[in-house]
Amino acid sequence: MAKLIDNINFPEDVRKLDDDSLEVLAQELREFIIDKVSKTGGHLSSNLGVIELTIAIHCVYNTPKDKIIWDVGHQAYAHKILTGRKEGFDTLRKFGGLSGFPKRSESPYDVFETGHSSTSISAALGIGRARDIKHENYSVVAVIGDGALTGGMALEALNDAGDSNTNITVILNDNQMSISNNVGSLSTYLSKVRTDPAYFKLKEDVENTLKKIPAIGNDMAKTIQKMKDSLKYFLVPGMLFEDLGFTYLGPIDGHDIPKLKLVLERSKKIKGPVLIHVITKKGKGYEFAEKSPDKFHGVGAFNVKTGEFTKSKCTTYSAAFSEEIINIAKDNEKVVAITAAMPEGTGLSDFSKSFPNRFFDVGIAEQHAVTFAAGLAVNGMKPVFAVYSTFLQRAYDQIIHDVCMQNLPVVFAIDRAGIVGEDGETHQGVFDISYLRHMPNITIMAPKNIYELKQMLRFAFKLDSPVALRYPRGCDNKDIAVLKDTDLIPFKSEIINEGDDILIIAAGRMVAYAYRAVEEVQKSGINVGLINARFIKPIDEDTIIKEVKKYSSIIVVEDNVISGGFGSSILEVLCKNNILDKKVKLMGFPDDFIPHGDVNILFEKYKLDTKGIIENIMSFT
Repeated sequence: MAKLIDNINFPEDVRKLDDDSLEVLAQELREFIIDKVSKTGGHLSSNLGVIELTIAIHCVYNTPKDKIIWDVGHQAYAHKILTGRKEGFDTLRKFGGLSGFPKRSESPYDVFETGHSSTSISAALGIGRARDIKHENYSVVAVIGDGALTGGMALEALNDAGDSNTNITVILNDNQMSISNNVGSLSTYLSKVRTDPAYFKLKEDVENTLKKIPAIGNDMAKTIQKMKDSLKYFLVPGMLFEDLGFTYLGPIDGHDIPKLKLVLERSKKIKGPVLIHVITKKGKGYEFAEKSPDKFHGVGAFNVKTGEFTKSKCTTYSAAFSEEIINIAKDNEKVVAITAAMPEGTGLSDFSKSFPNRFFDVGIAEQHAVTFAAGLAVNGMKPVFAVYSTFLQRAYDQIIHDVCMQNLPVVFAIDRAGIVGEDGETHQGVFDISYLRHMPNITIMAPKNIYELKQMLRFAFKLDSPVALRYPRGCDNKDIAVLKDTDLIPFKSEIINEGDDILIIAAGRMVAYAYRAVEEVQKSGINVGLINARFIKPIDEDTIIKEVKKYSSIIVVEDNVISGGFGSSILEVLCKNNILDKKVKLMGFPDDFIPHGDVNILFEKYKLDTKGIIENIMSFT
């Protein structure tokens, strides 16, 4: 049986539908997204919550002339479907396929690329001001979640936008609340009255008339203004935004398409910045996602009927970190843990249950998290900030200024270091070695396996200085190589294999790829040395220099960009010690942004898999 969605290809098709048909379209969009994401994986809960809002936006605004900026962008699947990309959804997040986030190269409807939160209002304000300078005429809309609004950048942008009197609309998608009594006839009435052009004309006329009254005019106008503001504090739930300079509308039921369309239409007629408060339910329309929105936020493949995921048969690095940090905290009451709104993803959920008074979720505020950790450390605590590599880079200045400069014992547990795969450019953790390595006082470690991760974590808390422990997403890949567990020796590398002319120095998970490559070439009678660096900084110079002198050719392997990475530090050591007679090959990611796709495909593409390492070994023979 034909579905309505089959004939919807672009927003102009949506605008032709009546409200009853739009409700049908919303249901079909939900079914479509659930079906596709169950196969490809992706962000589910956030997308199911904005179906009606997305439809209303494309009904009211003349996209792509009008500009829609999606904060984070993980809720833009319905937007993609309605803007000509429905047929490509089988390739969602696959190598060479559709991105899971807005992508300017993908569609003119994707105005601004996002993947990190709290950027939409700043971008919208910039686009709006450029429009005004160029004397153009179109609407600019930022769609931001209540979680993203906890980010300092969003608050900075609100402050600037409210003072600018620029015509932009901010849609606050609030999915942390149920639809309360605020969403009803009184709220709707207030929104209608305050968005009615006649209301603004009357308000303006009264104020102008009062100011013209001799002697007492200005005083009377000020008195009435104070009375009006006082009443608004009692009647209007969005006074924070009003005080910042926005016209606040809402709360609005984010699943009521006719009401959304009405408010969006009227907001277009208001001069200056407008904030529309929309209440939605994360995961709406799919029982399992509604009950566990966090669990279904970012998912792999799952069974639609049962809501069950394919369970991992191995212990992930995040799970190992979770287990070990709890054990450490049991022995050390000074250990505290911090997350920036990601307790589940970083493995701190169990810690929060075991030590509720020593766990802090600061919201999507990485800068604050780092300086907050510094404050804890100054007062004698031992904080660990568990954070994805891609998000830690948002706190670059705070790591330098507030932690490293004061040489404070803050542990950065850097999850998802290296390639993360399907989330693509915005999430690949391939820059952390480069942006951390040049900071004074910091120790940087990378474990070859989970056993080493646990040892390094314990060692980190013994140091009285900053520590960064970087580890990858997922499990030890035992299909590549089973590495022998060996005890950590502080600040020393591990010599795994002795060879003849060629030496490989590898860091982190790349040790396993290198080890398998060494095993393979040994079958051909080629003996290759292998060092597990363990310490990115400070480098074990004594071992490196001693071993390098035995070989004519050196290969350095890392899952970071080559620019400023671990390989660069090896070259610096060689130069410093006047060892200039070696052939050196640096293997890592190029000076580029790495696209989305399966991790194994990406390793193969950039020749960082076992085969690629073997090719580099053979080029030296």
